[in-house]
Amino acid sequence: MKFLGHKKFRVSLLYGTALSIMIWIILILPSFSPIKSSGDNIFKVSLNGVYVGTLSSEKAARKCLRDARRKLSSESDELVLASAELELEGDDVFFGQVDKRKTVRQNMLNVLKDNISGTLDRSYTVKINKYSVNLDSKDDVFKLLQEALSRYDTDGEYVVELVTDPTREINVLTSQINSKEEEREEAEAVNLPEAGFDLAMTNLFKEIHPESEDKDFEDYDLGLMNIDFGDKVEVVESYLPVSEITDIQTAIDEVTKDKETNQIYEIQPGDTLGIIAENFNLTLDDLVAMNETIETAESTIRVGDEIIVTVPEPELSVVYTKQEYYEEDYEADVIYIDNDSWYTTKSEVVQEPSAGHRKVVAQITYENNSETQREIQKEEVTYEAVPKIVERGTIVPPTYIKPISGGRLSSGFGRRKAPTKGASSFHKGVDWATPVGTAVMASNAGVVTRAGWGRGYGYVVYISHADGRETRYGHLSKILVKPGQSVSQGEKIALSGNTGVSTGAHLHFEILIGGSQVNPLSYLD
Repeated sequence: MKFLGHKKFRVSLLYGTALSIMIWIILILPSFSPIKSSGDNIFKVSLNGVYVGTLSSEKAARKCLRDARRKLSSESDELVLASAELELEGDDVFFGQVDKRKTVRQNMLNVLKDNISGTLDRSYTVKINKYSVNLDSKDDVFKLLQEALSRYDTDGEYVVELVTDPTREINVLTSQINSKEEEREEAEAVNLPEAGFDLAMTNLFKEIHPESEDKDFEDYDLGLMNIDFGDKVEVVESYLPVSEITDIQTAIDEVTKDKETNQIYEIQPGDTLGIIAENFNLTLDDLVAMNETIETAESTIRVGDEIIVTVPEPELSVVYTKQEYYEEDYEADVIYIDNDSWYTTKSEVVQEPSAGHRKVVAQITYENNSETQREIQKEEVTYEAVPKIVERGTIVPPTYIKPISGGRLSSGFGRRKAPTKGASSFHKGVDWATPVGTAVMASNAGVVTRAGWGRGYGYVVYISHADGRETRYGHLSKILVKPGQSVSQGEKIALSGNTGVSTGAHLHFEILIGGSQVNPLSYLD
């Protein structure tokens, strides 16, 4: 009986041991990597050189890192930058223990927090032509654009909105300007068409009071008619360091304050360099300096020529139209009488003008502060203007050619710093350095009015031309024509030399209009 009891005890012990092993396998075995026949099946994971745990695959390690980074990002409203260098050390084991993914993720999060290099703030980049500025919020974008608009919309009748740019494939916003009055009218309007009694009354009113184009001045609504930005505005959302974001007041100053900008100006009738400089708030010296084609303040300019001027302009231009009432003295258009026997260089005033007076309602379009277009809506003349009548020639005058072949331009037209002793400080022609004896030709057909010695000119020839101009050829070595002789363009009239007040062999050449020297280079063909 004792033997049997001992045997039962051993069987119970074996069953108990087997049960313990089964429980241990169920509870503990999942923390070990499953056995694989070949390749790494367990990985020691490090982040930025810090051990964070052991996992069963590379995929699990990378997913833990993504989850940790996502968790780090969710804890901040801004974009967090943290270095994350993942290292995996694999091994092929028969049996090994791995960590829970939750633990590894938390360890990774702690490492990432210790390696935060900075944050990127949500911001908005505003691009206007080649200019761009980064602002802290969309509200700042509205403040910037509204401030640019309010310089000309002083009553605050218009508002800026941001809408998706339909011309761009990516998500880019652009500006749209709406009238507050139109928005109110649309909100109050009934979206049903007129019908029945209402439609009949509207038509009856139109028959009794038809719309008339002959309105009185008081019938016109004056003030701002429309307004828009003259430049394309693009706005994109971005994440940037705080150091790259501009405060709103600085941005407003940069965008709205006028800056000097080069522009091309076409010479108009009546323009002089002095008038142009005054109109654009420039000094004559500045105007000459910025134009290579203008040699001095006394240089001749012609209608249709284009020169460079500077005008004040903001980064963001605003284009707007105003309806305005004004009274003014006005000039009638000039009346021209063509004379086919005169050169175009000749004209005479037949009738002097006198100003008239009128009342006007006009729609005037501006770009910033500069008028670009004027359309008169109503005009009432108090008394008529008397037009200026001018008789003018129609024959195009002959061209002028360079009087020598070759030669080096050694002295231009205008003021010179160190003239030869006895010579004027203002050079009234141009000089070409050329050997003594070079053939000198008539620049244009004409009649020789003088040929001989001419004090500082040395031997000199004067030729009068049919268009009223005169040419002079100085410092000659030999004269080949006589006074009263007619010469054709390109005819040989003399040989170059070094006579008179001269420091070397050259030809001095002048063109005179109305008795005054002009820059010959402006008239040579």
